[in-house]
Amino acid sequence: MIVTVTMNAALDRTVTVPNFQPGQRHRASAGLTLAGGKGVNIARALKRMDVPVVATGLAGGRTGARVVSELTREGILNDFVRIGEESRTSTAVVDPTGGTYTEINEWGPHVTPEELELLLEKVRYLSRGADAVVFAGTLPRGVEEGFYAEAIRELERRGIRAILDAEGQPLRLGTEAEPFLVTPNEREAEGLVGQEFHDPQDFVQALDHISDLGARNVLITLSSGCYALLRAEREVERFHAAVPEVATVSPAGSGDVLLAGYMAARLDDLAPEEALQRAVAAGAAAVQEVGAGRFEPRELTRLAEGVKIEKLEPVPSEL
Repeated sequence: MIVTVTMNAALDRTVTVPNFQPGQRHRASAGLTLAGGKGVNIARALKRMDVPVVATGLAGGRTGARVVSELTREGILNDFVRIGEESRTSTAVVDPTGGTYTEINEWGPHVTPEELELLLEKVRYLSRGADAVVFAGTLPRGVEEGFYAEAIRELERRGIRAILDAEGQPLRLGTEAEPFLVTPNEREAEGLVGQEFHDPQDFVQALDHISDLGARNVLITLSSGCYALLRAEREVERFHAAVPEVATVSPAGSGDVLLAGYMAARLDDLAPEEALQRAVAAGAAAVQEVGAGRFEPRELTRLAEGVKIEKLEPVPSEL
C-alpha cells in the first residue's frame, strides 16, 4: 500500500475554452471538477494502475468537504484531517486551439499546530502497513518549511520509504533528510542546485548534486521524459528516458503520473530501465487527458514501446 499526503488539497476546476484571450468574454466548451493537489493526483494515478493507495492530508470548510466527497466518488480510499479554515480552489483554462494551459491557484488555508499534530498522528497510523509514504505539493500557511524533513526522518527511522515531491526550501530541507526518492521537475531541480541546465551534462551533475544532499534516488521530470539516478544495493546508475512527442491537451499533473508509474513499477520489482519506461510512458499518456492524474492505461502501454532509455556516465569532477 502507498500513502499519499497532500498538505494543501484543492478543488480543481478545469474549463476548456477554444481561442482563449485574456480580457475577453468566452463560453467554455467543457468543464471538469476534481479533487486536487499533487498527492491527490498521485493517488488517482496509482488507483488507475491498480496499486492499493490511501490519500490523506488536510481539508477544511465546504471546499474540503467537496474534495473528500469527490475522492470517495472516484473510489479512492481517503482519510483526511478536517481543519478550521477553507481549503483552496484552483482554476485552469485549457485552450485546445492555441495549445495553451493557464492555471490560477489560491494560497490555501492557515493551519494550526494542533491540526498539524493530528495529521502527523494520522500519517503514523496509516504508515504502519505502508510500503511507502509520498509527501507532495506546497505547504499551507502556518507550517514550518522543515515539516517534510521532520516527517521523513521519522518514517525512515521506522524503516518506511519516504518520497518527496516539493519545491523551494521544503524540498531542500526534505532532501537533506535522506528520503528514498525525490522527484523535482527541471525548474525545481535548477533551484535546488543553484544553476540553469543547458545540456545533458548539467542534468547528470544535478542528479549527483541532489544525491549528495541526501536523496537515495532522484528523478528530474521533464515534459519529454526524465533524468534519473537510481540505486540498486551498492550500485548507482544514471539514465535518461525519453518518450516520442505526443499531442499535449493539458500538462497538469503529468509529473505526478510519472511518479505514480515509477512507484507502481518498483512495487512490481521491475528492473530500473523497465520502471523508467513505464513511468515516462504514464507521464506522456497523462498530457493527453484533461484533469490531473488521469490517463488512459492502454495509451500507457502503447507509448511504453517507444520510450528510449539511455544509460549515462557520471561527469568527471574538475580538478
